[in-house]
Amino acid sequence: MIISPAEFDNLLSGIEREAIHLETRDAYGTAIELPYMAKWAAGEPDDLEWLQGWCATLREHTAAGRTVRRARVVSEPLSDYQRWSHSIAHPMVDAGEDIRWVPRHQLTEPGAVVMLPANDFYVLDHRLVVFLTYTGDGLTRAITGSTDPRDVKTCENAFADVWKYAIPHRDYSPS
Repeated sequence: MIISPAEFDNLLSGIEREAIHLETRDAYGTAIELPYMAKWAAGEPDDLEWLQGWCATLREHTAAGRTVRRARVVSEPLSDYQRWSHSIAHPMVDAGEDIRWVPRHQLTEPGAVVMLPANDFYVLDHRLVVFLTYTGDGLTRAITGSTDPRDVKTCENAFADVWKYAIPHRDYSPS
């Protein structure tokens, strides 16, 4: 099923229990983020006001007892995008999102190989997996969904495998 950006926003706002999110790319080029990343690269200050809508949603979820977890699988040393992403994550963490970092090399250690779906995803309330596909330069290509229990379980298992190695945002020091 194809999911529009507006539908996706509604799905994220409307979770009943939990959202888990796996990110696996070293760089993204989302239209919303690019101007702010450019400011960061130029050494200009950013009040992060543009994140406040998402932070308000996170605070609502947290107050209602819902959880939002994100695991970022990253190459080290971090790409510029991921260094910037690390630098702006604190408001989301303060608002209740559990953001964790996983050095990519740890997922292929002997005896500990983790297999991942080909695209980033969210699993919402153990019933819907939303795949985020990107172009080569990191722009959003499509947002699609599946309620097939096998797809949901595969993604939940992949997330759980990654989460075992995940370092909480406040404890992760980018290299």
